[in-house]
Amino acid sequence: MTEEEYMRRAIELARQGEGWCHPNPMVGAVIVRDGKIIGEGYHRKCGELHAERNAFQSLRESAEGAVLYVTLEPCCHVGRTPPCTEAIIGHKIRKVVIGSRDPNPKVHGKGAELLRRAGIEVVEDFLREECDALNDVFFHYITKRRPYVKLKYAMTADGKIATRTGASKWITGEEAREEVQRMRHACMGIMVGSGTVRKDDPMLNCRLPGGRDPVRIICDSKLSIGENSQIMRSAEQQRTIIVAACRDVDAGFESRREILEKAGAEVWNLPKQAGEGVDLNLLMEKLGEIEIDSVLLEGGGILADSALRAGIVSEVDVFTAPKIFGGRGKSPVEGEGVDLPSEAVMLTPKEVKMFGPDLFVRYSVRQTAEGSQ
Repeated sequence: MTEEEYMRRAIELARQGEGWCHPNPMVGAVIVRDGKIIGEGYHRKCGELHAERNAFQSLRESAEGAVLYVTLEPCCHVGRTPPCTEAIIGHKIRKVVIGSRDPNPKVHGKGAELLRRAGIEVVEDFLREECDALNDVFFHYITKRRPYVKLKYAMTADGKIATRTGASKWITGEEAREEVQRMRHACMGIMVGSGTVRKDDPMLNCRLPGGRDPVRIICDSKLSIGENSQIMRSAEQQRTIIVAACRDVDAGFESRREILEKAGAEVWNLPKQAGEGVDLNLLMEKLGEIEIDSVLLEGGGILADSALRAGIVSEVDVFTAPKIFGGRGKSPVEGEGVDLPSEAVMLTPKEVKMFGPDLFVRYSVRQTAEGSQ
């Protein structure tokens, strides 16, 4: 095997932690001596051993004089677990090949430097682009302390998410819908507006066998969600945050809050942004404070418009089905829209693939000088 193949094996291992290691990064590690892999591991779950220490635990022989391939700079501080640099030095590793540099101020550059001071050869930026692609979410969260928001929708070839009657099941096929379940597993939170809850009565869970349910975040400025909805009937089993925006809290509001909290939901009352909706930037700050590093924004069109205008969206994931509804079907992004093409939210394509007959395109949202889209 080549060095590139060893690192790509580490990348493959890292992906196995998706959905479980957050808000930590996905990291994989491979230990090689005399042209053979003698140990490997990945970060399985937040609070558990990091990739390097899991790799050392899997050793079939001594790692003295071996080369360690790791997708992210090893940590050098005490967090939920001991520093990995300590284990690397203790196992007498000869060389460490690093993919991504860790932007965490507690680690950035310090991990590599500590290894060099211990006499270990360090190679940085090896297959960096491929390693960086693992952790868009972590890099965003660790530097901004707020979630990485993915706006996701499925539409027809003429840009409709429902027919003129409001019917929307199903626009895409089974393969695309299964991918959505993987996206739910990968994100710590899932967010919709109260209109989507009233119209579709969704569960917003992950239906993959062994998958992880995201935290449900419902933007409900007037606290109108019904206690008989699927979301409220399952609030004790799946963490649910209802976000209101009521300036004048009255007895009716407090009564509604009490009912929802008794059913198992958390109710947050935040200030309004311009207009009548929840202040989404403040909401992102609050979610970051409780270590929610990623949010899948699933609906509907009004919330999508608000999120784009607020500048909280980092990525747009679009499934396009090979069909046309025509007429007055709904758009995935509602609101007033822009007046001029030059005022559009600008996107950069990152990934294109097919799920059955449906086209999937992942875009990053271009950032302005002010830091919003």
